[in-house]
Amino acid sequence: MRRLLIPVVLVLAALSLAGCSSFGQSTASLSDVGTPEGQVASPASGGKDSAGSPSVDREIVTTGSVTIKAGNPIKAADAATELVEGAGGRIDARTQTAATKTTSGHATLQLRIPAAALTDTLAALKKLGTVESVKIAAQDVTTQGQDMDAQIHALSTSVTRLLALEAKATDTKTLIELETAISDRQGQLDSLTSQRRYLSDQVAMSSISLNLVSPADVPATTPANAGDALSAGLAAFGGFFVGLFILLSYLLPWLLLAAAVAVVVVYGLRRRSRRARVQVQETPVA
Repeated sequence: MRRLLIPVVLVLAALSLAGCSSFGQSTASLSDVGTPEGQVASPASGGKDSAGSPSVDREIVTTGSVTIKAGNPIKAADAATELVEGAGGRIDARTQTAATKTTSGHATLQLRIPAAALTDTLAALKKLGTVESVKIAAQDVTTQGQDMDAQIHALSTSVTRLLALEAKATDTKTLIELETAISDRQGQLDSLTSQRRYLSDQVAMSSISLNLVSPADVPATTPANAGDALSAGLAAFGGFFVGLFILLSYLLPWLLLAAAVAVVVVYGLRRRSRRARVQVQETPVA
């Protein structure tokens, strides 16, 4: 009896171990469904190659503004557009105002210049006139880009694994859990990929605001000679009467109304005065 019992116990133990092993594998596979994004394993990136030397290309976002005084801001804006487009860049926005006798003409352009051609393009832009101010700022986003790349890689790997599990799943509950997890991870992956694309565009194309201004074209206020002084005096004399005429034209309706009221009041007072005199004359003397 003991000889038969020992083989039976061994068989039951082997079956028990096999069941635990398969249960552990299925549990590990499904645990990936609920793993938060922050806990997904990401590849290590220490910024060094196998030999231990730095090999990371720095990612720099360059922004700034340049103010240039030009004799004709509109023509200068056209020239700046040609320079930027010739360098492989583009104009994202442009506003301009022509010069008048009391205000300065100006133009404002939002330039996107390839980072590799920024120095040469700025040097060419400065030749459009007199440089008033230059402000350039550079921000290192290398770490931010590396973090995005690591998260994108981890999410992409997670989606691939979940899709593989979905293909092997047989029960409805597991399929629903896997589809929910895949949809969530895919949404995160798409959003992060879009953010990474925008950051890469900011690195590749520098953003520069170009302001083109000109001195105000205001006539001289001090006469240069007696003739200019006489002309200025006559202009002022004529301007006085012109202004007076405009003022009277503006007040004319009110003056007419005031005159009509005055006529009515004066007529009423005279009529009242006449009645008083007639009454005095008709009153008998005692």
